[in-house]
Amino acid sequence: MPEPEEASTSSTNVTFKSLGLIDPLLEALDQMKFKAPTDIQAEALPHALQGRDIIGVASTGSGKTAAFALPILQKLWEEPKGLFACVISPTRELAYQISQQFEALGSAMGVRCVVIVGGMDIMSQKVALAKKPHIVVATPGRLNDHLENTKGFSLRTLKFLVLDEADKLLDLDLGPVIDKILKVIPKERTTYLFSATMTTKVAKLQRASLSNPVRVEVSSKYSTVSTLLQYYLFIPMVKKDVNLVYLANSLASNSIIIFTRTVHDAQRLSIILRTLGFPAVPLHGQLSQSARLGALAKFKSGGRKILVATDVASRGLDLPSVDAVINYDVPTSSKDYIHRVGRTARAGRSGKSITIVTQYDVELMQRVEAVIGKKMELWPTDEEEVTLLRERVDEASRLAVNELKDQSKAGSGRKRRRDGAPAADDVDRDDDMVEAGMPTKRKKNRS
Repeated sequence: MPEPEEASTSSTNVTFKSLGLIDPLLEALDQMKFKAPTDIQAEALPHALQGRDIIGVASTGSGKTAAFALPILQKLWEEPKGLFACVISPTRELAYQISQQFEALGSAMGVRCVVIVGGMDIMSQKVALAKKPHIVVATPGRLNDHLENTKGFSLRTLKFLVLDEADKLLDLDLGPVIDKILKVIPKERTTYLFSATMTTKVAKLQRASLSNPVRVEVSSKYSTVSTLLQYYLFIPMVKKDVNLVYLANSLASNSIIIFTRTVHDAQRLSIILRTLGFPAVPLHGQLSQSARLGALAKFKSGGRKILVATDVASRGLDLPSVDAVINYDVPTSSKDYIHRVGRTARAGRSGKSITIVTQYDVELMQRVEAVIGKKMELWPTDEEEVTLLRERVDEASRLAVNELKDQSKAGSGRKRRRDGAPAADDVDRDDDMVEAGMPTKRKKNRS
């Protein structure tokens, strides 16, 4: 197979109109306050509007969704027939966000979108699919489930396939499920593959699914943005909780995402913060889908100033008002660090990140600094103030441990049938954790 052709469009003084978009889309872009194309949009749209397959390599927050949604909607305006496009996403939250952007951009066209993800009622999804939507946005597991088990549903009329965050899809070992889906969709189609990085797995998927693609790459160096101020806090392991509360107190007027490595810590820290009067809400793979969407809505609206999340929130989500990111744990992967801190300082705005480093994290921290090509600054702390907080934080920690024990007992009582098998919503939750990169109970992981 020939190597993908490199795109060479110059994005200087490019407008959405000059790219050849139709009036209904230009009106929607104007209403959404999209003033000018981002680099990835300016590079990808001319080739996409000519009908070419696209490989898009761009970092988080670069405007990838509009880069693939606009050409799909333009073609749909010309040929409004049946199920038109399928977008495959690695996480549920990203799937909902993609659907919302399709509906906003296609508002003048009356575009119909359906989100098909795990953790939601499968019968209502079957009803929605029977109404012949134009766009299906799905996570791979639940899409494959419908393809195998929902009578009358197929992707035989599909004109467009989009694989979004392809590197994340393949990191979650969803390759075999995607292979199954590729076997039951038309060979004659347009395919867009978007990824933050081009790994060997992504290159293999590209060869299997794209035909004579154009490769569009912006910000090829994997890095953080210049408007982000990056700090670290070096403390003993036993002082992590009290220093986190100190940071939350210091940044009290800011909207903050606190990232943790485990579901347990996300839940525990959100309880500690709420006990101490901070407006915190958790987001992780073991929450029900409605709870997850509710947490995001509260954070986006400003009803909650602090979101305590696992890496389920590190990719793709558009949270425009995040002032600061705190890494309670140093991520084991430098890529994960870049995705996490990419939740702030978006679209040219400034932001700050603070990473809590203990004696066990020094090597991980050095790796992160090597990848981003800069040394982080030490965040100034008032030791006396930290000491004064210690007693209250210890008491809140004890309350959190007891509350989690009570929740665990109540949950295990509700969620087991008499035969000892997991209840249906347990299986759904495990399905979701696979989609979101979370360890499941079946793997006996302490997280």
